Amino acid sequence: MKNCVIVIPALNPADSFYEYVSSLSDQEFLSIIVINDGSSDDKQSIFDKCDQLDGVRVIQHAVNLGKGRALKNAFNYILNDAELHNANGVITVDADGQHKQEDVLAICQGLSKGGNKLILGVRSFDNENVPTKNRLGNTITRKLFKLLYGKSISDTQTGLRGFSLDTLSFFVALEGERFSYETNVLIIAVKKKMTIEETAIDTVYINENESSHFRPFQDSFEIYWLLFKNFFKFMGVSIASFLIDISLFQIVILLLRFTPASRRITVATILARAGSSLFNFCMNRSFVFKSKKKWNKTIIGYYTLVVAEALLSAGSVYMLYRVTGFRELFLKIGVDFLIFLVSYRVQKLIVFKD
Repeated sequence: MKNCVIVIPALNPADSFYEYVSSLSDQEFLSIIVINDGSSDDKQSIFDKCDQLDGVRVIQHAVNLGKGRALKNAFNYILNDAELHNANGVITVDADGQHKQEDVLAICQGLSKGGNKLILGVRSFDNENVPTKNRLGNTITRKLFKLLYGKSISDTQTGLRGFSLDTLSFFVALEGERFSYETNVLIIAVKKKMTIEETAIDTVYINENESSHFRPFQDSFEIYWLLFKNFFKFMGVSIASFLIDISLFQIVILLLRFTPASRRITVATILARAGSSLFNFCMNRSFVFKSKKKWNKTIIGYYTLVVAEALLSAGSVYMLYRVTGFRELFLKIGVDFLIFLVSYRVQKLIVFKD
């Protein structure tokens, strides 16, 4: 018997779904859990037949709750079952039959080697049979994931995944009810520093992937919102810091209005920047990056970065002004925007990295 649990979320599957589950059942996995995610009544007979197969259990959702919820319910079921809790791991498989039996077995073999890891069955998107929308969607998501999280993943949208059992507890209560859940799994795996392995699988699309329940607009929005959510937090904190800086500057200017202009501007600038930068540091540390690193280490790194950014900004604007002759303000906006993007990565991967 192969000591892995197969999880298959299904919504209105084709008649061939029974044959697909039956072929997996013949491989004598520890268990196969099929989630009927609110399929129509005329599909119930397919699930009833699956439920009669050896080692197959069917979980029923009265209404469609989404792929993410189906996976989480299955993970929770496994963690609460004494027999399944001894498995090497769990393999998620799509219900459309696109994941070949030998590829599922390869993931199972990888899990049998032990270790706290996530195994991804990755497809090649260079094949001619790959629909354009799938190739484009995966390319964009893959590059954004690399940019925002610093991890290169060949196939961010694959549904064939192997979870070592020790990792399941991280994913049961994870945000996401539909397809965005699978993206969040990757984000958490990177944040938790799990080992992420990739196994090449056959690239199969049946009838241009017409059986997919992926909603191009709604589900894409949820996925990209999830990818950018942390960056939007960073941006919001930066805007708030800017407003604090301007407000403090104006308050100090008013308080020192009877002093010489050079003195009040210098003092106002220093106090405003000190207050806004301290706010920015505290919010980035606790709210954006949620760092557990010691305060003294992060604050030294943060203010070193602040000084470096100021020097880089001033130097770059001066050099560009000498070369182009453009107005300093426009040059500064462009330069500081680029520095802002770099600053996010530096703070995420160096300053506030645990």
